[in-house]
Amino acid sequence: MEFLAEYASFLAKTATLVIAILIVLSAIAGLRGKGRRKPGGQLQVTRLNTFYKELRERLESGLLDKAQLKALRKQQAKAEKQEKKKPEDKRRVFVLDFDGDIKASATESLRNEITALLTLATPRDEVVLRLESGGGLVHSYGLAASQLARIREAGIPLTICIDKVAASGGYMMACIGEKIVSAPFAVLGSIGVVAQMPNVNRLLKKHDIDFEVVTAGEYKRTLTVFGENTEKGREKFQEDLDVTHQLFKDFVARYRPQLHIDEVATGEVWLGVAALNRQLVDELGTSDEYLSRSAREANVFHLHYAERKSLQERIGVAASGAVENTVLGLWSKLGRLR
Repeated sequence: MEFLAEYASFLAKTATLVIAILIVLSAIAGLRGKGRRKPGGQLQVTRLNTFYKELRERLESGLLDKAQLKALRKQQAKAEKQEKKKPEDKRRVFVLDFDGDIKASATESLRNEITALLTLATPRDEVVLRLESGGGLVHSYGLAASQLARIREAGIPLTICIDKVAASGGYMMACIGEKIVSAPFAVLGSIGVVAQMPNVNRLLKKHDIDFEVVTAGEYKRTLTVFGENTEKGREKFQEDLDVTHQLFKDFVARYRPQLHIDEVATGEVWLGVAALNRQLVDELGTSDEYLSRSAREANVFHLHYAERKSLQERIGVAASGAVENTVLGLWSKLGRLR
């Protein structure tokens, strides 16, 4: 018990110190930030061919003896010299990432990345999106999907690679790809709509609490959390869900007409192998496999639009990390002592 009390005291002192530092630095940052424009962002471009080349060279260095390595490097230098003499006619592959949450927050970076690449990309090039999302809000994922539609409308080939999951809103985005590549055990589908909410009206009535809902328009509110829901309101709410589902189905069918849409738009999900049989995807494979293969005959560039964080945000992230590490360290020590 004495040990626990000592650690509790230490934790309280550490938290107090971190909070005090955070307050001071935030105040300084606030003063420095007055009159300045909101931080923007910048596009980061990485040539993945170089990344794959460095991986191969590191492996060669570990496997070959000095004589073999010297001969290989000489051969590679000669080949690179010959390659430079040829006119640059390789196509380009632009790689984007989308890691989706319920609000599709990554859309902001995606729209800037797409805007940038559309200024240079041609139908001879290709865009590859590494997509990971279990879906979320309809309007948020609708906007994200509309950004990808810009690529299709520009006539640029679009390939979607799914390593883990593209369900619901995630599949709404994926279906826009001219080619969908899925890992064998990735989760796909969930072409459906769901809405749920609690209702505590009976609890309020039990305690003699009234809750009034005043609207202008018969269906301004259908189902509520606190008010008394009616059968008519439930029917309207279900009707709205059905309309949204039909729009979702029509959207998917537009981009993947080969699907038997009524058979796959049941809200079910399938693993990659089963999804291939239902034509939800076009081939099985990982994004690593697809991109390393592309790098053999194309110039592959990874694009990432990064927002510049303000000083206050950077301080907040650093402080949060410090507190988290402290708590985890203490928890680990307590676990070992047990």
